[in-house]
Amino acid sequence: MLFIGSMLPDIIDKPLGMWLFSDEFSNGRIFSHTLLFVLLLTAVGIYLYNRRSYLGVLVLAAGSLAHLILDGMWLTPKTLFWPVFGLGFEHHVYENWLGNIVHTLATNPGVYIPEIIGGLLLAVFFWDIIRRGRMTALIRSGHVS
Repeated sequence: MLFIGSMLPDIIDKPLGMWLFSDEFSNGRIFSHTLLFVLLLTAVGIYLYNRRSYLGVLVLAAGSLAHLILDGMWLTPKTLFWPVFGLGFEHHVYENWLGNIVHTLATNPGVYIPEIIGGLLLAVFFWDIIRRGRMTALIRSGHVS
């Protein structure tokens, strides 16, 4: 759930904002890149934990919050605090989208350093699972213990 939560904002927003509703939003950071989204996930998580002792949605919310932090969403407060500053989102022009991503990843420390940190955390996570021989258990059940 943490792994999914850490990617959830992009899983939701990229297809919605850049492809399905590109005319309306033209932005890959919309609804699930907001603090409201994380707070809603957290509220559902607290409810499920209190009712069923299920931590999964709280872990999902923690992963989504980590995503917002590593994306540096505080730099775009209109999105982070949506809808406090209005219902709209910033529009972006996506010419040579993939080329721009590769260029930015290669040249902008504000982008590649969080990606490196995330990659290192994933590498440590998976190395520990492989070292303990728990990869099959993770694939079958989603649990490693």
